[in-house]
Amino acid sequence: MPAFTLVDQIDRLSEKLQSETRIGVDTEFMRERTYFAQLCLLQIATSDHIYCVDPLADRDLDAFWASLAGSEWVVHSARQDIEVIYQATERMPASIFDTQVAAGLLGFQPQIGYGSLVNELFDIELPKSHTRADWSKRPLPDAYLEYAAEDVEYLLPAWEQLAERLDAKGRLEWAAADSSLLLDPDLYDVNPAGAVSRLKGARNLRGTRRAVAAALATWREEEALNRNRPRQWILRDNIIINIANAVPSSTSALTRVDEMPAKLVARAGKDIVRVVDEASRNGSGYQPPRPPDEGQKNLLKRMQGVVKECAAELGIAAETIASRKELSGAIIDGKHESRVFGGWRKALIGDRLAELLEAG
Repeated sequence: MPAFTLVDQIDRLSEKLQSETRIGVDTEFMRERTYFAQLCLLQIATSDHIYCVDPLADRDLDAFWASLAGSEWVVHSARQDIEVIYQATERMPASIFDTQVAAGLLGFQPQIGYGSLVNELFDIELPKSHTRADWSKRPLPDAYLEYAAEDVEYLLPAWEQLAERLDAKGRLEWAAADSSLLLDPDLYDVNPAGAVSRLKGARNLRGTRRAVAAALATWREEEALNRNRPRQWILRDNIIINIANAVPSSTSALTRVDEMPAKLVARAGKDIVRVVDEASRNGSGYQPPRPPDEGQKNLLKRMQGVVKECAAELGIAAETIASRKELSGAIIDGKHESRVFGGWRKALIGDRLAELLEAG
């Protein structure tokens, strides 16, 4: 078991972090009952110690967050950790090294989990005994803290091994570049107006039904934000689709919508009908995307073939270079804005893919 401390003197840790150029970072959080994930514990690994910081304790952490942001963070599958910390503090690290990203560039299984990577690198099995723990519980049991400390124990040793292997293959800068993509605030800023893109079943709606679904998705997102509750607690996806298909013009008509909860009609029925009315009057010129034609399907196959060939030469998975979704998006939009056409991928494969795209 690593030596770790549940930090009491936060100022001392802040001073120590100012001299650390690289630290391992992990978080424990809860999001089952809230819109925003609740940051419940922060684990920090330095070269000689592990620190567990309780962000729920009643103390000023501004100086601590500032000192933490000055170091490079080594994180595994960093997106959720960055999101939770950014939304709680509006801060991001100076730079990050994502060990999952790095492992993918060395030919490890795509999206490899932290436990699997530790096992691959160090032949150590990490316990999974508290994966569903209530991290908001106070005081945290010692067993929880020990489990949390193990989640960062191998991050810096993993960085050493992965960075050495990447450097030997000339791919260390690739890992740094791909990791840095996770520091884009747009990934974590909430935009209620775009909520319909996450609404299951809305993709093929047209006209008034599409307008109603989009307006309700935006309304639900704003309600979830204001009340800090999961969006499905406010209004489930399938009910939004049912309302959009029915276009109810009154609360009595709303009660007849399939699966519509009576309690929700009583609480927010007037607001929902108002949103439906405004959206149905404004209408929508949206047209759902057409299925790819034979030419686009053939182009996708050719682009995928180029990617697979390149991936085989590098000894990595094709999706590490370019996913099917990225290639399909480029074909449909006809744009070269994806990461596939820039950075280290540009000379390696991006230019060839762009030529195929231009030729059609």
